[in-house]
Amino acid sequence: MAAEFAIVAAMVPDAIDFAGVRRVLVTKLRHHGDVLLASPVFSALKAHAPHIQIDALVYRETSPMLANHPAIAQIHTIDREWKRRGLLTQASAESKLLHAMRARHYDLLVHLTEHPRGAWLTRILGIPHGVAPERNDGSRFWSRAFTHLYALPRGTRRHTVELNLDALRRIGVHPDDESKRLVLVPGAEATAKVEALLASHGLHDGGFIQIHPGSRWQFKCWPAARVAGLIDRLHAEGERIVLTGAPDPREAAMLADIKSRVGGQPVDLCGRLSLSELAALTACAKAFVGVDSAPMHIAAAMGTPAVALFGPSGDVEWGPWMTIHRIVASDVHPCRPCGNDGCGGSKVSDCLTTLPVARVHAALRELVPVIAG
Repeated sequence: MAAEFAIVAAMVPDAIDFAGVRRVLVTKLRHHGDVLLASPVFSALKAHAPHIQIDALVYRETSPMLANHPAIAQIHTIDREWKRRGLLTQASAESKLLHAMRARHYDLLVHLTEHPRGAWLTRILGIPHGVAPERNDGSRFWSRAFTHLYALPRGTRRHTVELNLDALRRIGVHPDDESKRLVLVPGAEATAKVEALLASHGLHDGGFIQIHPGSRWQFKCWPAARVAGLIDRLHAEGERIVLTGAPDPREAAMLADIKSRVGGQPVDLCGRLSLSELAALTACAKAFVGVDSAPMHIAAAMGTPAVALFGPSGDVEWGPWMTIHRIVASDVHPCRPCGNDGCGGSKVSDCLTTLPVARVHAALRELVPVIAG
């Protein structure tokens, strides 16, 4: 493996020599799913240079997506609430964060977004090497902040995991397939809580299908009536259903609407699970059904067979990664994936809301056939 890496690095004329690298900071300032899709970057770096320490910088609420990652030494977090607590509070918190990062004496920054923070972190922290995505705005402040810039696809589509790993390829690190897997470790406490919770509902590992119908974005959601129709079909086939959702009033209302329409009674765990507990639960499901959302990526990380419904977002870029899955998307809307927040910005996506129950059910049964009792 070391010889293969050496050959690849030799093909990159300005590859970074990791013999002189001790600590690396990887930043991903995005949402939960985006952070989870960056988890292979840490694995690939550690596989390439086992001697280095790798830290992460993410938003506070997304840190559970990387907690317990075996390749991560420390996780630094930014709290979005700082700016709402006043200028002095924000300045104090930012100062403490910079002090903690400066004490780590980083040799390399791997910046996985176009967030401007990366451009000044290299300067303020004095990081000698940095890699970030190219920008098309001609910003000299950006281009001069990093020693390496990695190219983004022009006119083609590429999965987000591969885009993240392109940052490493640019500096001479080409990941193997094993390093490309998503990493999410729920932890013993979350696993034990979920086992007890399932037992209290008469459920066991592999004995239920998880349906997570919600998303923080309304335009990514499948209608409640169709979710209920799928649940009724599955109940008629003898399946136990567990509904999950975020601790958000809109998702709670959606799940209440779904339950009001079904004949049977699914187990409703909406808002009752932390992210780690959600991962532990998903690991126990025989299959996952949901839309383009962080829980869908969690299913992929846990190796749970997944049926993912896609509307305006791109399944090539955001589909379940390295797990058995089926994509259900419209074949009569040539406009998708448009990337818009609903048709005409209406928050309602016709390409998603019109997906028939029969197609979703058929996709699920390709993954999990009916087993006669």
